[in-house]
Amino acid sequence: MTNYFDLTGKIALITGGGRGMGREMAQAFAEHGADVIIASRKLDVLNAAAAEIAESTGRRVVARQCHVGEWDQVTALVESVYEEFGHIDVLVNNAGMSPLYPSLSEVSEKLWQKVIDVNLTGPFRMSALVGERMQAGEGGSIINVSSTSSIRPGKAEVPYAAAKSAINSLTTGLAQTLGPNVRVNCLMPGPFRTDISDAWDWDAIERMLRPTPMKRVGEAHEIVGAALLLASDAGSYINGSIIRVDGGVTGVVTGG
Repeated sequence: MTNYFDLTGKIALITGGGRGMGREMAQAFAEHGADVIIASRKLDVLNAAAAEIAESTGRRVVARQCHVGEWDQVTALVESVYEEFGHIDVLVNNAGMSPLYPSLSEVSEKLWQKVIDVNLTGPFRMSALVGERMQAGEGGSIINVSSTSSIRPGKAEVPYAAAKSAINSLTTGLAQTLGPNVRVNCLMPGPFRTDISDAWDWDAIERMLRPTPMKRVGEAHEIVGAALLLASDAGSYINGSIIRVDGGVTGVVTGG
């Protein structure tokens, strides 16, 4: 019987791979046979995660420090991975940030630019460098990570929501540009319990979730099924799609 989710022999690069959903995806990809590179700014966190995943799966898991909002660091990361591994079959643009701000007029140019660079510029540059090599080689899968904020932004996340909305558009454009042998898709998580959620107003979140089908936030491991679908041959005819993983949040009209 064919295992359509098998990633044996594949090389996966995951940004923001040391914590939260990125780490869960790294664990799952390794469990399904891939060797994995996890990248973020915090090397100590990455090294610990890489060691734990490698020990539990027997796969090669490598940590690489990279600030994805820095153009040159993204270029250097991609070059180093190709030099060491020879190819990348799955790229997950997962790194993101959504800093708090007191008001719209107090959003500084520095904060705005940092949010755009990490959430949008980095994924564009990463996808351009990896995607063209995939296209020239044996193909591959690029998975962007958006947010339901991109279509229903809250008042505390306007810069982040703007960047994630652009990620939706970027996904469609990259799929057109890099297809047919490179599939580019997007996961659109709803409210998930991650590092970003530590700063949430949980009373407001609970009120928002009461009328939704699942009535709760997602846990980081619950992104894994959709990620495996898009990374593997199980999703071989899925391209240019934005897949909601939100417990039904965006399908509910609360009236307020």
